[in-house]
Amino acid sequence: MSSKPHAVVTGGAGFVGSHLVDSLLEDGFEVTSLDNFGSGRPKNLAHIESDAFDSLEHDVREPFPDLGDVDYVFHFASRASPKDFESHAVEIALTNSEGTHNALRYARDNDARAILASTSEVYGDPEVHPQHEEYNGSVNIRGPRAPYDESKRFSEALAVAFQQQYDIDIRTVRIFNTYGPRMRPDDGRVIPNFLSQALRGEDLTVYGDGTQTRSFCYVSDLVTGIREFADADPNTASGEVLNLGSTEEIEIRTLAKTILDVLDADSEIVHQDLPEDDPQVRRPDITRAKQLLGWEPTVSLEAGLERTLPQFEDELDVSVDTRQ
Repeated sequence: MSSKPHAVVTGGAGFVGSHLVDSLLEDGFEVTSLDNFGSGRPKNLAHIESDAFDSLEHDVREPFPDLGDVDYVFHFASRASPKDFESHAVEIALTNSEGTHNALRYARDNDARAILASTSEVYGDPEVHPQHEEYNGSVNIRGPRAPYDESKRFSEALAVAFQQQYDIDIRTVRIFNTYGPRMRPDDGRVIPNFLSQALRGEDLTVYGDGTQTRSFCYVSDLVTGIREFADADPNTASGEVLNLGSTEEIEIRTLAKTILDVLDADSEIVHQDLPEDDPQVRRPDITRAKQLLGWEPTVSLEAGLERTLPQFEDELDVSVDTRQ
């Protein structure tokens, strides 16, 4: 029997999940990734050559297979792109309900610590700014984003139920806008959209007037926060919910200009109607993360974009130097 701690990562082939897998392996874990490869990609894990890693094609809506002794269950499975909220609405809702049930039940049955990936979307179009963990949100339960927003809210409620009834260690992280390598160029979120359009020499599409704001956290900062939260003392972290994200707020129209500057691109900015229920503001209050973990992001937006750019150039087969 291995003396290494064993972590299961659902959604391990996804954008955030694959970076989490890397971090765990670097720290000496045995890691099993469960992914149905609906939005996750095998190429995100193709670089791993460790004998301590296993990748299984599995849909978390089905009960987990026997994976041996498990110490941590990181439940990070779910499509998270707004463009999927309608086209894959049922899958998303069930991944965050049945999938969460299966993940928490597996953690309970193996006496493992569970880390649940929630989202800033639970705050909806917030009336409190910045958003702190005690804010219950303003969500349209009948809107186009509801299959994602509401199923994530339910997943948190299910975590509370498991904690209360079975007294297991569950920690919930609310992830705010995150970017970095391994995002799909066709992901549909704003940074992949802008990078892809600029690299192709296309105009950048800004929805609404562009004064809506977001804050963008580079993926390595996020994973550091997740790992520190997962490893924190149960006396202070068990049952907690924690915002993780950048506090540097930026208007979307300014983000577009920043990306054009980073790429030295001459694309224009064009405007289209704002989608229904698109939040006007989004920025985390990370006071709790600072107090509990001493965590805050360190990578600037410009530096993170520079690190993200090579993958997009490679996948789109175009570079800053050769684009037309």
